[in-house]
Amino acid sequence: MAHLLVTGGAGFIGANFVRYWRAAHPDDTVDVLDLLTYAGNPANLDGLDGVDLVVGDIRNTALVEDLLESRSIDTLVHFAAESHVDRSISGPDAFIDTNVVGTHSLLKAARKVWLDAGGGRPHRFHHVSTDEVYGSLGPDDPAFSETTPYAPNSPYSASKAASDHLVRAYHHTYGLAVTTSNCSNNYGPYQFPEKLIPLFLINCLHGRPLPIYGDGMNVRDWLHVEDHCRGIERVLEAGRIGETYNIGGGQELPNMAVIDRICATVDVAFATNPDLASRFPDAPAAHGEPTASLKAFVTDRAGHDRRYAIDETKARDELGYGPERSFEDGLAQTLDWYLANEDWWRPLLAR
Repeated sequence: MAHLLVTGGAGFIGANFVRYWRAAHPDDTVDVLDLLTYAGNPANLDGLDGVDLVVGDIRNTALVEDLLESRSIDTLVHFAAESHVDRSISGPDAFIDTNVVGTHSLLKAARKVWLDAGGGRPHRFHHVSTDEVYGSLGPDDPAFSETTPYAPNSPYSASKAASDHLVRAYHHTYGLAVTTSNCSNNYGPYQFPEKLIPLFLINCLHGRPLPIYGDGMNVRDWLHVEDHCRGIERVLEAGRIGETYNIGGGQELPNMAVIDRICATVDVAFATNPDLASRFPDAPAAHGEPTASLKAFVTDRAGHDRRYAIDETKARDELGYGPERSFEDGLAQTLDWYLANEDWWRPLLAR
């Protein structure tokens, strides 16, 4: 029986992980620490039994120490992060505060409770990171592996790179039992509607423009969030202490292809479900018009990385990890979820 503390567990990936873990490991205890900033939503945890949400800041080292000690935490899974690149460009300070200072606060608390006071009792600090720390690939470059040199190009990716190095340092210097995973672009239920897939889905439903950066040919690897949760589970269960594992979706696609599939998926949904036209009368598909008519090109993002790709050989060979969802199936399931959970996302639009 494990006792988990999940930071950022009311956010998109964190909440999906909590839901996955509760279903797969019902005997374990799960506590969530989340500051409930704009992207943290307690509704993401609705309907879950045996999950205690503590509203607090990961930079509050004393609070983290108390949680680790009083709740006998032996596994800390660290999702809490500022993660939107556009926000990091316009306001980088919050990314340094949360992603660097916050991660260091967690590491200090873990070291004090698990090593200094705990006598080296069994524990795990798992740090969730991103493929963006590796920088940008050319069209013919090999995919990112765990040995790819770091070359972050945005304040967001630089802050995550710094946190990755801190986690590594606490293992090699102090002996903290850590693992790190670097994932590709996640999508799925409960994603705050500022990221590409939920933003564009909701814009399609409301007849709003679909803003496409540059030429739309920036390439990303797409990972369904439940596959990501499975990957983290495998790292926790079988990952080697001190190691890093890349978790990818095996779906390398240019943004334009993703946008075209979103539009086509929405068109099919409206064609097969006449009720959608009355629910979303402003959607082009409600009037038999192609959703793709909403596409609009805008000025490219500053420093926009051209291509990311994940080589997941290490996770596959050592952990038996492999993504189970195709992008087509995952996207259709995601659209179905957003259509069935309008009461979840509509209040978020006001934010």
